[in-house]
Amino acid sequence: MNIVLTGSLGNIGKPLTQALVEKGHAVTVISSKIERKPEIEALGAIPAIGNIQDAGFLSETFRGADAVYLMEAWEGIGSIFDKDIDFLAEFKKIAENYKQAVEQSGVNRIIHLSSVGAHSDKDMGSLLVHYNVENILKTLPETAAIKFMRPVGFFSNIYRWLPMIKSQGVITQSYGGDKKEPWVSPLDIAATIADEMEKPFNGRTVHYQASEEVSPNEIAQSIGNAIGKPDLKWEVIPADKLLDQMLSAGVNEWIANGMVEMQKAQQTGSLYEDFYQHNPTLGKVKLDDFAREFAQTYNKQNK
Repeated sequence: MNIVLTGSLGNIGKPLTQALVEKGHAVTVISSKIERKPEIEALGAIPAIGNIQDAGFLSETFRGADAVYLMEAWEGIGSIFDKDIDFLAEFKKIAENYKQAVEQSGVNRIIHLSSVGAHSDKDMGSLLVHYNVENILKTLPETAAIKFMRPVGFFSNIYRWLPMIKSQGVITQSYGGDKKEPWVSPLDIAATIADEMEKPFNGRTVHYQASEEVSPNEIAQSIGNAIGKPDLKWEVIPADKLLDQMLSAGVNEWIANGMVEMQKAQQTGSLYEDFYQHNPTLGKVKLDDFAREFAQTYNKQNK
């Protein structure tokens, strides 16, 4: 198949590109960075350098494709420390661009990277952006079949806590304890998407991705053991204190409030209500696998 991927060569895009090329597909990778061109070509894919904010560019790149993979990257919109960004509005703009490009190009097989929490517009915090994008894409003509991929929290997001672990020797969040929740490796997401590209597309379907169910305390234990700090703890602080810390650090107010609200949904389990109704098969990469990878980065920074 002729497949077009958005998202450049990120944590999902690179292994997805590799998997699809190995399966014999012709893969075009959209990237906004010209310096990515040699790396894309080295993987056996075709680079398309342009911006997903440009609907005309997307339409031309999608034209002739058998399937497209759509994703919206927070980093591509701007920094969470930029207080002037309206993330809800920016995500909607990208979704409208994707909708226009799909309609104009005529492509009718779509895989969209959404998120856990996209099943509801209530109390999901900053994950509301994914609910909005899904609903914009659902307004496409019925001839466009869409697979909505809803991964849970990425193991790789734990890297955001690396400075905290190094400086404070603790993981601090507004929820915690021994209650398990699902986490996922980007490698398992990429493998699922590569497989789904070759399966039938019928209407609008939802697919969740998870690798393992672990508790906050188990995360602290696994990461601590891997980095040689077996006493590493996951500390729970009041939500208003976490919010104050984020705002004091300069985090966008909407993002900060959204993070606190999302963590409340994690603690109550409401974030995962629809996930457990679908009961997906867990992937291959486990927390201890990620912890070893995390330790390599942690130790490099200690040198």
